[in-house]
Amino acid sequence: MRRAVLTAAALAGALALTGCSESGSDSGQADLSVSSPYMPQPVSADMAAGFLTIANQGGATDELTSVTSDIAGEVTMHSTVGGAMAEKTSFAIPAHGRLVFRSGGNHLMFEKLKRRPKQGQTVTVKLTFAESGPVTVEMPVKSATYNPSTGH
Repeated sequence: MRRAVLTAAALAGALALTGCSESGSDSGQADLSVSSPYMPQPVSADMAAGFLTIANQGGATDELTSVTSDIAGEVTMHSTVGGAMAEKTSFAIPAHGRLVFRSGGNHLMFEKLKRRPKQGQTVTVKLTFAESGPVTVEMPVKSATYNPSTGH
């Protein structure tokens, strides 16, 4: 009987310690994921916009420091505040927060297009962060008037 009690106590202690271990969301590191990427079909032959959301489930802030794509000579990051657009060299992604790129707000500009992507194609985009490893995203090309809230 004493052996069963000791075994149960040891098992309960092990389970308690397991519950105290760090998980990805509570650690001192960023835990990034990307959702809702899309590019409206460009109306210009040399420039396009891109949008996506980066979520950080981790316990540390990270920074998006650059974006590249094989279809563009350059990809720049912009913020839009009060109707004024400004190029940014980085964007913070807060711990347990999100960085949203959307029409009328923060956005990506694909400049010096090497080819003009068409609706139905995908564009490969590489996101580089200050702390986390790079993330490659397949960005679908939608209609030029696509609205993510309606799906059209």
